[in-house]
Amino acid sequence: MLTVVGIGADGWVGLSATARDALGTAEVIVGSARQFALLPGSLTATRVEWPSPLLPAIPGVLDAHRDRVLCVLSSGDPMFHGIGTTLSRLTRVRVLPHPSSVAVACARMGWAGDDVEVVSTVARPVERLHAALHPGRRVLVLSETGDTPTAVAALLRARGFGPSTMTVLEELGGPGERIVTGTAAGWAGASGPLNVVAIECAADPGARRLPRAPGLPDDVYEHDGQITEREVRAVTVAALAPEPGQLLWDVGAGSGSVGIEWLRSHPACRAVAVEPRADRADRIERNALSLGVPGLRLVRGSAPAALASLPAPDAVFVGGGATAPGVLPACWAALRPGGRLVVNAVTVESEALVAQWRTDVGGELTRLAVNRAEPIDGVIGWRPLLPVTQWVAVK
Repeated sequence: MLTVVGIGADGWVGLSATARDALGTAEVIVGSARQFALLPGSLTATRVEWPSPLLPAIPGVLDAHRDRVLCVLSSGDPMFHGIGTTLSRLTRVRVLPHPSSVAVACARMGWAGDDVEVVSTVARPVERLHAALHPGRRVLVLSETGDTPTAVAALLRARGFGPSTMTVLEELGGPGERIVTGTAAGWAGASGPLNVVAIECAADPGARRLPRAPGLPDDVYEHDGQITEREVRAVTVAALAPEPGQLLWDVGAGSGSVGIEWLRSHPACRAVAVEPRADRADRIERNALSLGVPGLRLVRGSAPAALASLPAPDAVFVGGGATAPGVLPACWAALRPGGRLVVNAVTVESEALVAQWRTDVGGELTRLAVNRAEPIDGVIGWRPLLPVTQWVAVK
């Protein structure tokens, strides 16, 4: 069985006796050059450095040493944003964890670990941080490089969170441990490559607040008018009923607003936005970045053809193109049992279509009418939005 050993910046002296024994009896140890430097020269195992890129190389490395006693090194806790999670999907593993950088950072900061949001920027965009920014919250950012704290500070300033306190914790537990504190507004310090950024979120008085609840203001999105308005969007996301880990198809995504707010409801949610127009697809990518969900998968193409190779969804929203031949049959066929299909119809033709589908497979029809108070000739009057007929069906 493969053994995965977590190791911290404190190196060999910080390992448990069990972890030392595992490394001492290993025939092959796989890790990075930085991790090998933490081991004593007395270990007799052959040291194999991971090639780059790492993920595609993992099966080949495991296969090459499948008949030998093998240990893999991981930074900190292998099962917390570590390689242990990936390896456990490929083979049986024995995991010997070290305290994660998050656990050590919380200990240094005096923070309760169960009340901290963790955002990893390792091989991920720093824009993921947007969704975690709320006044009074504590956030830990797992940095990719020594440049990450500067990028974090710039993002905080741009969002109006310049007053936030930033603490950069470098080489936690090691001989070179260093802790530097300042504000995002005044941040100018250089950081070492191994660091965690602790943020105590504080906003400028005029900062834009973006709650996780659905129904964000329409003007936080780039759009050309093809957007599900905030009031209807809030009802739509509620009807889709996102749960952690579930996958949404947002078909005819327009600005991407429904898929984006599905993803913002929980970090484990997944979504695919399907959009045929190149200009709108580009906007979807920008909206996903600016609203903290760069993990939104974008498929540039027209349904139903663009749906053929996608993983089966737990929920499907059709906001545009419902009347295109084959779209609703393809969505319904792909939907997992117990999944939800939500269609917003705004034309006579699409209303007739969802009415027929309700007759055939059931579900609920709801007419949504929204009126907004706006200035009209010097007074305030009600300006109606286009009414929406919403069909919700559970498979």
